Amino acid sequence: MNAPNPATTRSYRYFDLVAMLFVAVLLISNTVGGKILQVGPLSLPGGILVFPISYIFGDVLTEVYGYRASRRIIWSGLALNFLMSMMYVLVGALPQASFWPHQEAYNTILGQVPRIVLASMIAYFCGEFSNSYVLAKMKILTRGRWLWTRTIGSTIVGEGIDTLVFVLIAFSGVFPPGAILRIVISNYVVKVAYEVLATPLTYKVVGFLKTREKEDYYDYNTNFNPFLIADSGIRVGESAEDGGS
Repeated sequence: MNAPNPATTRSYRYFDLVAMLFVAVLLISNTVGGKILQVGPLSLPGGILVFPISYIFGDVLTEVYGYRASRRIIWSGLALNFLMSMMYVLVGALPQASFWPHQEAYNTILGQVPRIVLASMIAYFCGEFSNSYVLAKMKILTRGRWLWTRTIGSTIVGEGIDTLVFVLIAFSGVFPPGAILRIVISNYVVKVAYEVLATPLTYKVVGFLKTREKEDYYDYNTNFNPFLIADSGIRVGESAEDGGS
């Protein structure tokens, strides 16, 4: 296995598409998350329908292109989510037209409470980077075999941290401890089950991308510091022969 050579570059055909889908899913999940769904005995935010997909895309990005490429997209998603949230607040604060009667509805659906926004962003940061780190390390440990162990294993860690951090920041002091525990458990179980059920699809997408991109990156010499943003663009565009198996 050769060390990556930053001087050798080429473009990837599908990287931008996967990255855009990752960010789009994140933004959609936060927008629809204001509605609470009743699914049998469980009360779940609307974002539960799409947010776990962001972890599937995170798995795909790390598995195919490596941790550094994922780090770049995770930061992009964080920045755009912050921009979206601030625009919701700004538009909500501006005076409405005299003939527009929906200001209260707008504030209810899109006027996000700062504490919820903060909880969402911190949880996303911790969960996504944990997910990518675990998957990258497990890929080396398993020598690229048993993809299902990496996708599910990384989700168990990433979604667990994400759910716990978000609920504790968003709802501590708002709901009693018993209610918070039920929220954590129900959300976590659903998210992990989502990933398990999506494993066959993840296999197909990963297989397709590895074949078409001629890339299967192993993070042997990667600096896993999540704040090393300046280094995050090096992997995107490197030759498959310089980093892959």
